[in-house]
Amino acid sequence: MGDSWIVDNLNAALNTWNGKLAEIWQTDKKTPAIVEFVDIAGLVKGASQGAGLGNKFLGHIRECDAIVHVVRCFDDDNIIHVVEDVNKPESVDPIRDIDAIDLELILADLEVVSNRLGRQQKAAKTGNKTAAAEAAWLAELAAHLEGGKPARSFAFDPDDDSQNTARKELGLLSAKPVIYACNVGEDDLLGGLDENPYYPLVAARAKEENAQAIPICAKTEEDIAGSSQEEKLAFLHEMGIESTGLDNLIKASYDLLGLISFLTDGKKECRAWTIKRGTKAPQAAGKIHSDFERGFIRAQVISYDALADNNFDYAAVKAKGLQRTEGKEYVVNDGDVIEFLFNV
Repeated sequence: MGDSWIVDNLNAALNTWNGKLAEIWQTDKKTPAIVEFVDIAGLVKGASQGAGLGNKFLGHIRECDAIVHVVRCFDDDNIIHVVEDVNKPESVDPIRDIDAIDLELILADLEVVSNRLGRQQKAAKTGNKTAAAEAAWLAELAAHLEGGKPARSFAFDPDDDSQNTARKELGLLSAKPVIYACNVGEDDLLGGLDENPYYPLVAARAKEENAQAIPICAKTEEDIAGSSQEEKLAFLHEMGIESTGLDNLIKASYDLLGLISFLTDGKKECRAWTIKRGTKAPQAAGKIHSDFERGFIRAQVISYDALADNNFDYAAVKAKGLQRTEGKEYVVNDGDVIEFLFNV
């Protein structure tokens, strides 16, 4: 099953929490949390020099906050694996595929860094100390990239404001955080990943980069895509797994970007709102409307798990004291169901 199917259906899988709440409230309007996954195809070796989609491909990546790199980790003679020449099938080698993409991102970054380094070195010769300081770490970064290492493994100084500004201006592709989605076969889900020769290689690579490797079977995900939540749970139980690969990948993506979701519910609409982890209640309210933040009084909070544990019986939850009243300093948790009280 093609890797693009995985990306296409990541967005469709973001609708679990508020879907159940919408069922309880009997509303047809349910709005899921939004994290956009974009299928970027067309990379071949030499993209940094314009091969394939070339700069267009690299430009698409530049607009993303993180990279989900889907790598093939299964054997199937009926599905041709291509890396360089579309007329030349190649063996399955996920590390080679990862290195091929990394190299193109690194080469594109090296060109950007070298151009800025040249300008700063020229300015430094005029006695510009700020330019000299930037040129020093840019030279180290260029050497790092020339060694075939991505910018995300470079020792940037997070407390250096001028360096942070320059990094944003550079827009380094290989500095973007990455998740490796390992597209495995159906037999791997049944028999366990211990027998898969490719997944451990990617998992080891991810560990080196302090990244995550998420096993996912596109064929299985397609088979259950149209199933109800109850059917999916029954399938997962039969397979002996706790959650689908798509769900795991979405969660990993949220964690990587430092995102969580809170929910608002009611007869008119049930909606999930995406916020940064660590956001306080008034700022979360501001995601709904600026008046909510400006006139914030308090928040009535129930955790989604508390609702689920009580069969979504709101009266029972309140009777047990599981609804909390929180003020301006409350840090919103993932899965909070919130009613905001405000006055403007």
